[in-house]
Amino acid sequence: MEFTKNANRIFANDENGKLIAEITFPAISDTAVDINHTFVDDSLRGQGIAGQLMLAAVDSIRAQGKKAIATCPYAVKWFEKNSDFSDLLASSADISSNN
Repeated sequence: MEFTKNANRIFANDENGKLIAEITFPAISDTAVDINHTFVDDSLRGQGIAGQLMLAAVDSIRAQGKKAIATCPYAVKWFEKNSDFSDLLASSADISSNN
């Protein structure tokens, strides 16, 4: 699946322009983002699309030199299952940073 990548959003539309997959991670400080939303259309469930979105988000967040918190329930569970990415999780200092 081809994703469109923006600074704080990665998504895919179908051939008709309908949103079929999305992850958002808005900035909460100069050094951290909040992975606050994942969406996968029912027609794509069970195909690993949400995991692909998470990997794309992790790559994007790393490329920006930022850390992340996860408030989206899927993202919370994903980080629990993928502890090799725990270095990306923000500390309280990252969250309150405004440099």
